[in-house]
Amino acid sequence: MSAQTLRQVPLGSQGLVVSAQGLGCMGMSEFYGPRDDDESLATIHRALDLGVTFLDTSDRYGPFTNERLVGRAIAGRRAEVVVATKFGIVHDPDDPMARPVNGQPEYVRSACDASLARLGIDHIDLYYQHRVDPNVPIEETVGAMAELVAAGKVRYLGLSEAAPATIRRAHAVHPITALQTEYSIWTRDPAESEILPTTRELGIGFVAYSPLGRGFLTGTFRAASDLAPDDFRTHLPRLRGDNLEANLAVVAVVERVAAAHGVTPAQVALAWVLAQGEDIVPIPGTKRRRYLEDNVAASAVTLTDTELADLAVAGATVQGDRYPDMSTVHR
Repeated sequence: MSAQTLRQVPLGSQGLVVSAQGLGCMGMSEFYGPRDDDESLATIHRALDLGVTFLDTSDRYGPFTNERLVGRAIAGRRAEVVVATKFGIVHDPDDPMARPVNGQPEYVRSACDASLARLGIDHIDLYYQHRVDPNVPIEETVGAMAELVAAGKVRYLGLSEAAPATIRRAHAVHPITALQTEYSIWTRDPAESEILPTTRELGIGFVAYSPLGRGFLTGTFRAASDLAPDDFRTHLPRLRGDNLEANLAVVAVVERVAAAHGVTPAQVALAWVLAQGEDIVPIPGTKRRRYLEDNVAASAVTLTDTELADLAVAGATVQGDRYPDMSTVHR
């Protein structure tokens, strides 16, 4: 596969341009089993060679180590990269699964400075609030983020897992360029609620994380025992017990469509997301070059209307919540 395979597309209406598919870097440092920094660095370098210019990280991942890894990977290639990172989910060393959120203005400013230092860059291209803090008015948080834009530390602003009313309030303070929310064949609530219609009305780009259903839609694991003991997916309701068994029916449909096209299930899952709109940019995560190349090749897969509908119908049967605690999403 030659360099610059992926086309570049506008993300939102504020002027940011990214690759049509990004790379989620979270799993390189945490959550998905053992780390292999050498392979992760090689994966990021290969991504850039393939035209995947949009890298997604967060201060929460590691915690803190993923930004350092991304910074190492892009050293000397900064001009090729759109760096997206996030603040807001605070690490609790006594309870790694806890997700306390801080949207206080002073925290926003300090978190940005710390991320810039770890990444080794002088500005962040897209800075997200990772989760909305219900105890801080969104106007105050985004006001502090806007100050970072004025100071030249950040180029564009984003939100993650925000509700429509919150998106509107934030956008009134400073233009929001992108909303990042989980979206896939089996997680379609953004389109089935007012979230995606709201971003489209306001000219906000949509970044789809976990477009492969945390890897489950690829068919690479079929039981919790297939995962590493420290893999956080073993805690996700839809990947546990009877839910997991029931959800294999969704995978079966993805695999059937993949077989018909002679492609992989991962490529079908990504092709489905890519078909949902030009304003949607998926950011599949991987820490291995072979999966990255497989994902990038999904841009050449075209599904029929019937296949798109069949996959949607199958995804509608999903059993179980996305997270053990859904209280931090869509607020």
